[in-house]
Amino acid sequence: MGIQITIDGDKESQEFRRKLDYLLKLPKENEVVEFKKNNKDPDEIGEYISALSNSAALHNEPFGYICWGIEDESYNIVGTSFNAKEFKVGNEELENWLLQKLNPRIDFRILVGEIDGKFICMIEISPANQYITRFKNIGFIRVGSLKKKLKDYPAKEQLLWKSFSKINFESGISVSNIDSKLVLSLLNYSDYFDMTNQSLPDSLQGILSRFESEKFINKISPNNYNITNLGAILFAKNLNNFPNLTRKVPRVIVYEGDSKIKTRMEQTGVFGYAIGFEGLISFINSQLPQNEVIEDALRKRVKLYPEIAIRELVANAIIHQDFSVTGTGPTIEIFADRIEITNPGKPLIDTLRFIDEPPQSRNEALASFLRRVNICEERGSGIDKVIFEVELFQLPAPEFRVTSNHTQVILYAPKKFRNMSKEERIRACYQHACLMYVSRKEMSNATLRERFGISDENYPQVSKVISDAISKGLVKSNDPSNRSRKHAKYVPFWL
Repeated sequence: MGIQITIDGDKESQEFRRKLDYLLKLPKENEVVEFKKNNKDPDEIGEYISALSNSAALHNEPFGYICWGIEDESYNIVGTSFNAKEFKVGNEELENWLLQKLNPRIDFRILVGEIDGKFICMIEISPANQYITRFKNIGFIRVGSLKKKLKDYPAKEQLLWKSFSKINFESGISVSNIDSKLVLSLLNYSDYFDMTNQSLPDSLQGILSRFESEKFINKISPNNYNITNLGAILFAKNLNNFPNLTRKVPRVIVYEGDSKIKTRMEQTGVFGYAIGFEGLISFINSQLPQNEVIEDALRKRVKLYPEIAIRELVANAIIHQDFSVTGTGPTIEIFADRIEITNPGKPLIDTLRFIDEPPQSRNEALASFLRRVNICEERGSGIDKVIFEVELFQLPAPEFRVTSNHTQVILYAPKKFRNMSKEERIRACYQHACLMYVSRKEMSNATLRERFGISDENYPQVSKVISDAISKGLVKSNDPSNRSRKHAKYVPFWL
C-alpha cells in the first residue's frame, strides 16, 4: 500500500486532505508555511523554498510548505489556477529549473489535488541539512511570516549553523503525522521481530511501542506518528513510498565487457536496507563472473570474488554514505574485469587508514542496528576481513578512491603478478603490511611472496616491490639498524 498524495484533479485523496488539514491548523504567523493564491513568479518561489528549508531546519520541523489556493489571512480554501507540475520557465519545467538554481539540491516535491472541487497545489520542502539552502547563491529565512535575506539576520544565521550540528539523518522525519495503521502498512514490522529474535506482540500498540523504543517512529498524538528516516531506510516495504529516500536505494548495473558503453542489466531495489540486504547480496553474487576449475576430475564453477568481501564492501557503502548528498545512492557496477562499489559522500578518515582504524560513521544508529542483526561486522573489522579474503583469493589489491562527492572501492578480477602495474604491486604491498600489523605480525619478503603466489627463487621481484613501497613512503623497516634484507621486517608508515 502506497501513500496516495499526487492525485488527479477529479479524485480526492485522504492523504492529501490530511496534509492540508494539518497546514490549516497551524498558527497564522508561521515560519515554515507560506499560503498563496495564484502567485507564479519562479524567482519568488525559489526564494521561498530557500527560506522555508532554512526555517524548517532552524525550528526542527520535518518540512516546509508553499501552498497555493489558500487565502493567507482567513485560511479559506479558494483554489488556484497555478499548477507547479505543469508550469514552465521558458521551455524548462519549473521543478528542473528550481533544482538548477538551488544549492545544495535539496529534496522537494510538488503535490496537487482537489478539495471540495477546488484545485490546490503545494510544494513540500525538506529542511536544510549541514548547509544553508541558497537560491541563486543567496540564502533566505522566514522572520515571522516574512521572507528575508539571511545575511541581514546574522543572529538567525548563527543559530542555523548551530542547528546543523544537532541534526542527523537518522532522527529526521521521512513521513509525518500519519495514523498507526498507515505506519504498519508502510514498515515491515514482522521482519523486524524475526531479525531481532523477538516474539511478535499480541497487540498493535505493542508493535508501535517497540518501534518507538528503536526510534523508528515518534508519537505525536494518541494515534498519530512520524516515521523517522531510520525506520524508513531500514524497514520500508517500498522506499518509493518515502519520497526523500527514493534515490537512496542500492542500484546494481551490469555492463558488457570492461567499459560502460553497453549495459546488460540494471536493477534498483525497493526494500529498506535491513529487509532487502540479503536479497541484494544474492542478486549481486548471481551476476558475478565465474571461473571453471577441475577438482577431483570434476568441473566446478568458482566465483572470481570472495562473497565475504562483496558483503562487507556493500554494507560499508550503505552505512557510511552521506545522506545529505541528494539525488544519488549506493551503486554497485559489475564489469568483466572489476566491481566498482560507490557511495555518496567523502570518507571521514583517510583511505590509507581504512584497514587499521575503527571506521567513523555519520550514521551511528544505522550502523549499530545493522551490526546488531549481523548484516555487517563489528566496528573496525570489516575492511580487515576484505583484505584477508582478497589475499586468500590472490586478487589484485582493492583500490579506494575519493571523488568530489563520492567514495569508491574497486575490486579487481584475478591478475598474474607479471601483469600487475607498478602501482597495483605497491598498493598490495602496503595493504599486506597493514593486514599483518593488525594480525599482530610483520611483513617480510617471504609473507609478501606468499601473498603474490611467487616462488622463493624469485624473491628479488618482491624485494623490488618493497623498495618501491618504501620510496613511496607507504612502508618502512621495523628495525632500520638491521642491514640484512633477507630477514628484514616491515610495517606501515603510520607506526
